[in-house]
Amino acid sequence: SPPPHFSHLMCIPFNTHTSSTHPSTTSVKGEHLRLCPQDYTCCSSQMEEMLSHQSETDFLTAIEETSQFLLTTFTQRHRKFDEFFRELIDMSEKSMNQMFTKTYGRLFTQNANVFQELFVELRRYYSGGSVSLTEVQSEFWSSLVERVFSLVNPQYQFSEEYLECVSKHAEQLQPFGDLPRKLRVQVSRAFIAARALVQGLATGRDIVNKAIKLSAGVECVRALMRQWYCPLCRGMPSLRPCHSLCLNVMKGCLANQADLDTEWNNFIDALYQVSEKLEGPFNMELAADSISVKVSEAIMHMQENSVTTSTKVFQGCGSPRPALGRSKRSPKEPGSNRRPFRTYSPEEKPTTAAGTNLDRLVSELKERLRPMRGFWVSLPHTICNDENMAADVTNEERCWNGQARGRYLPDVTGDGLVSQINNPEVEVDIAKPDVRTRQLIMELRVATNRLKQAQAGQDTDFVDSEVEEGSGSGGGDGAERYSDDWPGYGPNSKPPRNPQTPIKPPRVRDRPTGSKRNKARSSSAVTRPALTLAILFWLSVMVVVAPMWR
Repeated sequence: SPPPHFSHLMCIPFNTHTSSTHPSTTSVKGEHLRLCPQDYTCCSSQMEEMLSHQSETDFLTAIEETSQFLLTTFTQRHRKFDEFFRELIDMSEKSMNQMFTKTYGRLFTQNANVFQELFVELRRYYSGGSVSLTEVQSEFWSSLVERVFSLVNPQYQFSEEYLECVSKHAEQLQPFGDLPRKLRVQVSRAFIAARALVQGLATGRDIVNKAIKLSAGVECVRALMRQWYCPLCRGMPSLRPCHSLCLNVMKGCLANQADLDTEWNNFIDALYQVSEKLEGPFNMELAADSISVKVSEAIMHMQENSVTTSTKVFQGCGSPRPALGRSKRSPKEPGSNRRPFRTYSPEEKPTTAAGTNLDRLVSELKERLRPMRGFWVSLPHTICNDENMAADVTNEERCWNGQARGRYLPDVTGDGLVSQINNPEVEVDIAKPDVRTRQLIMELRVATNRLKQAQAGQDTDFVDSEVEEGSGSGGGDGAERYSDDWPGYGPNSKPPRNPQTPIKPPRVRDRPTGSKRNKARSSSAVTRPALTLAILFWLSVMVVVAPMWR
């Protein structure tokens, strides 16, 4: 509602011989006024003080109502996206359990904890936990290869140490083909973008809440009183302040908020771009569906290639012990390569969250983000364009110019704190930036950086590990991993490595320690003859060892 200018009251002259709180029949000289022009007036000192407080209330109410669009959008969109993404994860797990139980029976239920742990970690990541998606998926495939390897070789008994050897060399053997890499790209990019968007919407809501919880300074309140209620004290309650006068007052009162504009626009742009990624190459719906599909396909791939994989494992890890009560058979013999797993048909694929649609959610969000750009700079204009707050810009001759009815002559000042040095209506100390505004600017920068990292498929908390992992495994480099092509193929992508050519070292847990790295550095200082001998020595070792994994 507009500020109460008391336009429904007639300004009854003030009589010094009566009570100061009741209007009388004669006007008086306004020498007692501190804010309004000291001409004849109908306002007492108490009335001026009361109207001064009222002007501050009107100002804060106008700020709150004008920003309600921002708060409503961020609050409602955060809730809708959060509910939708959580439901997608739940549906993905539920569909996997239903399909795998129907297809695999006890073989799945006996190993269900491997899949349950995957979804526990995915939920923990989405909820803001310190979780590496790369490490989570790596552990999942390591556990799965141990279980499936045991199932396709039921005639043998494997110790924990033996299965550890199997998983240790899984990346070299690629028993699941290229499917783990494809799923890692899809899931990582989608979950990173989904979490960043939801966190970004929550950050936007919190920043708006903080930015509008301002208190008008003394000089601001004086200016507000002069433009809104001094006409009342002059007996012209319906006279509105000139549009330019209103702008100068608002720009002075909202100078710090205007300084948010640059970082605010960057933040809104980043939110917009992440939302576009989610409806395109980082689609969360497709990623959630892909978990069950690609895991099933991966198991099928290992089944079909179990003889070749098992032979390589037996050569590298040693011959396993026959299982008790079973005849010792070669994995090549008929019957040993049975297929306890199968892929399910397309009509059995999981469905998305009921009653919702990601494209619709993103489209609605983008429509609401567009008008948010420049909000803080345009806030004075938004308020002054309200006919209840100021006169129309075309009504320059019949408006309140701060002293009387007439044209307002001073120029309109610029935006932001520094520009208020020559503001004719509000005295602003430009040497004292608002601490809370500086904090909000930093919060916006941090949030924007997280969103920009998400656009590149990177999690800010694990940028180093993600980049290292993405550039050294699974047959993909950074350009391929963050390509916009779905599901992760681009013109710069590398073909999958031949599983018969093991060139990647063991997993992260087996990487050299710091002392070993230091020794490696010091060895670079050896003389050229010594280096040549070392190369010849390792080549001879590789010639002997390589056949074990072929």
